[in-house]
Amino acid sequence: MIILGIDPGIATLGYGVLLAEGGRFSAVDYGVVTTPKGTPLPERLEKLEEGVAALFDRFTPDEVAVEELFFTKNITNGIMVAEARGVVLLTARRRVGDNIFEYTPNQIKMALTGYGGAQKKQMQMMVQALLKLKSLPRPDDAADALAVALCHGHASRLRTQFRIK
Repeated sequence: MIILGIDPGIATLGYGVLLAEGGRFSAVDYGVVTTPKGTPLPERLEKLEEGVAALFDRFTPDEVAVEELFFTKNITNGIMVAEARGVVLLTARRRVGDNIFEYTPNQIKMALTGYGGAQKKQMQMMVQALLKLKSLPRPDDAADALAVALCHGHASRLRTQFRIK
């Protein structure tokens, strides 16, 4: 199974593609889709849609895992991230139907480290260890996307094992 993990953002959207086989996970690819600051919002959203659609064309994921929006002090930034999430969810819906799963930052941290308050560096180290990467995944947004995909991979295994819908 191919899992596409996404860490939504308007300036930088992180993605991580995992291959899940027999309870083992390997990184196929990871990186970011960026939009230039100062570009009109509709143009930035279009660039994100094109970038996400290209990921679907390139990797044909079976399932998509997206990080849920967390509360932010900067309301303007929060709204723009929510708009980016909308683009991601709509694009994913058109490509994989109902095979879209959303996880909160705390769920992701718990799944990877067992602690909902894990720091970013701890998360990156766990992603590196679990995927047997030679170095910490960079940039941070790509590491976050790999973490989302790993969280889903573990949750998906449990759902399958216990036949949970």
